[in-house]
Amino acid sequence: MASYTNILIVVTFLVGALCNKGEGSSVPIVNGLSYSFYSSSCPRLEAIVRSHLAKVFKNDITQSAGLLRLHFHDCFVQGCDGSVLLDGSASGPSEQDAPPNLTLRPEAFQIINRIRALVQRECGRVVSCADLTALAARDSVYLTGGPYYDIPYGRKDGLNFATRNVTLANLPSPRSNTTTLLDSLGKKNLDPTDVVALSGGHTIGRGHCTSFTERLYPTQDPVMDQTFAKNLKVTCPTATTNSTTNLDLRTPNKFDNKYYIDLMNRQGLFTSDQTLYTDPRTKGIVESFALDQNLFFEKFVHAMLKMGQLGVLTGGQGEIRANCSARNGNDFGLWSIVEDDQQDGNLAQF
Repeated sequence: MASYTNILIVVTFLVGALCNKGEGSSVPIVNGLSYSFYSSSCPRLEAIVRSHLAKVFKNDITQSAGLLRLHFHDCFVQGCDGSVLLDGSASGPSEQDAPPNLTLRPEAFQIINRIRALVQRECGRVVSCADLTALAARDSVYLTGGPYYDIPYGRKDGLNFATRNVTLANLPSPRSNTTTLLDSLGKKNLDPTDVVALSGGHTIGRGHCTSFTERLYPTQDPVMDQTFAKNLKVTCPTATTNSTTNLDLRTPNKFDNKYYIDLMNRQGLFTSDQTLYTDPRTKGIVESFALDQNLFFEKFVHAMLKMGQLGVLTGGQGEIRANCSARNGNDFGLWSIVEDDQQDGNLAQF
């Protein structure tokens, strides 16, 4: 007999899904994508992925932020085509080797390939790695307390990764100011509200000292709260310290609106965070999200659906990789991943 806890989890999920179904539906869907794309070919896709991620996050909740960031870094460079997942080769480095991607969590790539194997074992090779990355990002948000939203599927995996220069040009630095953020993401049809909402992804995860110590050394950023700065100097005693700290001071492992409260208290970690509150073009948006978590969730979903359709490949474009780390033809090692994961033999039915 199912336990009370398991029943409660199922009920909570169903209520959340019903309450949020269709949220963000005002975003036009790119031709070739569909909310029911896998309804026949892989009907248990979302159950498989959520079951595995629930186990991963129970062991290490911080992996959620790594998966969310992976989706951002994939979509912003040459579209949501799974190109960031590709390993380099003797012929040259991959997107992963570009400086902005050096801090992507290695475990995130491993988790995507584990999911790839689990889904392929049940459904065959019908779900793309690009779709799996988008789905893992959505569940990383949902399973840490954020909004549930439906995802349009049908993305294909790209055949090539972007060059170092293209990657650098399309991923704003944590040292970016609001003008840089708005200009860079505006070229991707993301407006200021989208930019502020997507920045709210920093409500979970950690930042490397080298991404913000210019705000501490040699001269402290006068905008930064004094106590906050003092505590950061303990974690990062020099400008080159190789350590990390929480992006959200208040609830680092929960997807909520506390990130915006941090900004209003001058406790944003990166320049790209804090500048959203000091710039008059975005200050009011930050304040509105800090005061209304439901509004933040609504705008975050809207922005994620827009971002998740950037430069997608559909139909006869691209491929569906058997191994997310390599183009088809170099897919050795995939099934050993499944064999090492026998605990997922009986996947939970949500």
